[in-house]
Amino acid sequence: MKYINTQNLVEQFNIENFKMANGKDYKLFACVHKVKDMGQFAFVMLRTGRYVIQSVYEPDNCTAKLDGIKEGCYVEAFGIVNEEPRANYGFELRLTDIKLLSVPAEEYPLHVSARKLGCSMDANLKYRSTALRNPVERAVFKISEGVCEGFRQFMLKNGFTEIHSPKIVAAGAEGGANIFRLKYFDRDAYLAQSPQFYKQTCVAVFDRVFEVGSVYRAEKHNSARHLNEYIGLDFEMGYINDMYDVMAMETAMLKYVFEYISKNYENELKICGAKVPVIDQIPSVTFLEAIEIVGGNKNKHDLDPQDEVKLCEYFAKEKGSEFVFITHFPAAKRPFYAMDNKEDPRTAESFDLLFRGLEITTGGQRIHNYDEQIAKMTKMGMNPEDFESYLQIHKYGMPPHGGLGIGLERIVMKLLNLSNIRQASLFPRDINHLDP
Repeated sequence: MKYINTQNLVEQFNIENFKMANGKDYKLFACVHKVKDMGQFAFVMLRTGRYVIQSVYEPDNCTAKLDGIKEGCYVEAFGIVNEEPRANYGFELRLTDIKLLSVPAEEYPLHVSARKLGCSMDANLKYRSTALRNPVERAVFKISEGVCEGFRQFMLKNGFTEIHSPKIVAAGAEGGANIFRLKYFDRDAYLAQSPQFYKQTCVAVFDRVFEVGSVYRAEKHNSARHLNEYIGLDFEMGYINDMYDVMAMETAMLKYVFEYISKNYENELKICGAKVPVIDQIPSVTFLEAIEIVGGNKNKHDLDPQDEVKLCEYFAKEKGSEFVFITHFPAAKRPFYAMDNKEDPRTAESFDLLFRGLEITTGGQRIHNYDEQIAKMTKMGMNPEDFESYLQIHKYGMPPHGGLGIGLERIVMKLLNLSNIRQASLFPRDINHLDP
């Protein structure tokens, strides 16, 4: 019989510990990012899970030969930490030994060690597992991690309960044709367009809930801003006065997230050359006011991508804000669970949040009254019997509530000024890509 000793866990490389070991022996596990032969010595760039560390190979000081050590090899490196202002992070490792752990069977198909890959999007996605090893590509997903962690921390600090809703469902939350169908034993089922029904259900249980999870949309878009599977950051909250309570919560959350990223992901922000916005207050205008600003047709029912760009440019210039809320969209174009405005039922208590020219959030106040929800479904040509399990939450009582959903890839895309949303998705799923 053997017991596992948790006292001997393999340590992950820590940059601060590395710096504090100046003048001392140090060991790290890494991948050889690049070898620069300088004649009498060589620089061996070592790529850890988050950093690229400069090490120096000198034949007289290292017991191992450099033969066979090449880009893509995984190694166990030993050496003495040395302060060197010209090195990454101001320190380097003077190698005393280096042991091969793994040797690649073939050379990389992409220039992983280049500042940027410099390849086409098709090549990037074809060789995705290799492309992600590039430090710039990789940094995108550390920042994505930071957005999720900041979001989760804020939610928990503000009394929200984390939930995990099913992704195989009996009915779509949004309805329409943009839903993936599948066979579930002897029944028809769908991939979840949103955790909406489950968020609302859980508000009656926990008061406030949030989720980070996959969302599926069967839209045949092939644009730089759409994916068929993306990660949604959702929350729902009870006992609200109106949708502005939801907007205030999102504003506070985004402020927290960006401050969290600035504090904990300085390395990746520098690698990506990103500028993190500072949020104080976010301006808000109605849909009709937004249409006037962009000089559009007042009979429009939604904003198009050009409108979103124009609005963000306007508010960046006039109000100094890279964000703007658009409220009171036409009710006919919002989901059946969106509450209609009491003063003007043609509009919904619903909003979008735009960031640097792109919609990143849709949210609003939901209908909590059973009769009101039945009436709106009927008005929209829906059969309430098809939503019997969903309507139980209204039938047995709900507090006034509202919430929102944020597209993780969209917010990261705009935060890092990426040109294509696929760059912000680890393994993108669109109409052309189901692999890797």
